[in-house]
Amino acid sequence: MTQPEIIPAPATGARPLQHYLERNERKIAIWAFIAGFAFDIFTFARVDSWSAIGQQVFYLAVITAALVQMLLEDGKLRTDLDRMFAPRRWYFQYRTAIVHFFFGSLLNLYTIYFFKSSSLLVSSSFLAVLVLLLAANEWKRFKSLGLAFKFALLSLCYLSFFAHVVPVFAGSIGLMVFLLSILLGCVPLLVVAWGIRAYAPDVLGQTRRQIVVPLGLVLVFFLASYLFRLIPPVPLSLPFIGVYHGVERTRDGYQLSHERPFWRVWHNGDQLFYAQPGDKVYVFFRIFSPTRFADQVQVRWYLKDAARGWVLQDTIPINILGGRERGFRGYGVKVNYQPGRWKVQVETTDGREIGRIYFRLKAVPDAPRSFLVDIE
Repeated sequence: MTQPEIIPAPATGARPLQHYLERNERKIAIWAFIAGFAFDIFTFARVDSWSAIGQQVFYLAVITAALVQMLLEDGKLRTDLDRMFAPRRWYFQYRTAIVHFFFGSLLNLYTIYFFKSSSLLVSSSFLAVLVLLLAANEWKRFKSLGLAFKFALLSLCYLSFFAHVVPVFAGSIGLMVFLLSILLGCVPLLVVAWGIRAYAPDVLGQTRRQIVVPLGLVLVFFLASYLFRLIPPVPLSLPFIGVYHGVERTRDGYQLSHERPFWRVWHNGDQLFYAQPGDKVYVFFRIFSPTRFADQVQVRWYLKDAARGWVLQDTIPINILGGRERGFRGYGVKVNYQPGRWKVQVETTDGREIGRIYFRLKAVPDAPRSFLVDIE
């Protein structure tokens, strides 16, 4: 088992900054992780942004190189730091903090992507695992796992990276696209393991324990999460959904008619829907999807039954096209309905939820009324 990395002071004399780093290695690692989170929140970009994809590739490459170096060193101390060029010496002195920073940035980014691609109720268990893994990396109990745990985090990053990048290039989502993304996500670390086997066969056992086994465990976790529909359908996301009395497409956009009072700011449209005879119920939504993305979603209408719970009433398929900055705009309409509690879910064709909205419908007699109009 590789021991925690310890950086000795250069022979020419230790600097105050280096002494401080050595005495506070744990605190610095934690703050480096937090800094990675904060940095990525302020530099968050679209899922199909070339700069964001390039940044992730760079981070993954640096983390992989650093962890492979640590594995090959097998806990041996560097005693030649004072004879290195400054950039190389700084790298060996601070690489643990660099790895923590990049891990924090990547895992924060993927947590944001997964969070935006599903309702919190559905994705909370998957997101909770991501957060627990981040926290576990700083727990003393997990420190004994050394590089094995770091390679598990790296495996999670690779699978998360390809899980959202492959659909961007494929222009669709589904089982085959997901399986392809998982297969590609395994390739980098399998290539690294094969390379170590050829370059340093004496550490083959450590390579299996610290790279291949963690990768396999994370792979099983991803496949199980997909099977139980816990993985959000990245790169799709639902930034807006609302209930309305009318939806009309105009040259300026969609006109959304509603009766919502100004003080009910937590509602989108008429989530307390007063239905007069002849009214139709519209659910309008915006779905973000990458450029050149073309697929289909399903709008499912559920009515709450006292005995059976949520009962499916209708399913409306809608084709979506990506590329718009604010997302593809669409809506479903319900003509036959009854009073009660309703739920509308927007899902992918393989049944993964993108978002939902709840509303209560009350039947009322004909009466004069005036609608407010929003433009989307």
